Amino acid sequence: MQSTRRNLPQLLGDARRWFEEGLLAALEADGTTPVSPTQAQLFAVLDDQGTTVSELARRMGVTRQTAHQAVHGLVAAGLLEQVPDPASARQRLIRRTREGEHAHRQAGLILERLEEQLAERIGRETVDTLRTTLEAPWGQPPSPGQPSRQCRP
Repeated sequence: MQSTRRNLPQLLGDARRWFEEGLLAALEADGTTPVSPTQAQLFAVLDDQGTTVSELARRMGVTRQTAHQAVHGLVAAGLLEQVPDPASARQRLIRRTREGEHAHRQAGLILERLEEQLAERIGRETVDTLRTTLEAPWGQPPSPGQPSRQCRP
């Protein structure tokens, strides 16, 4: 029986879920306010000084409504707040509350521990190579009919 080779986006998705599940389980064990994977992703793309809901949606690759729902849940949980945008009277910025800052710092420490656990399982050199590969500039996705060009530093 021949197994089909999984494509790279599927593998990257599995890797992301591995980190998300480990993060969410550790946050729950630490007694931090529980969040959904979408809410955790929102925290990861939020600027320290605050970010608009539209920009959060763009960074997350979701609709504005989905981002707004995630923000609303985190505001209700006391982890985020909405404040006026000094650059625009019509916009509001989403930023972390004091409790949200604490949860964000905790998440960073947990992610560092998860990366160390991954290095113990698959090897430090493999994790370092993975990080280097993912940090390399990929350029814009190719358009249909466009010749492939390499993006090498």
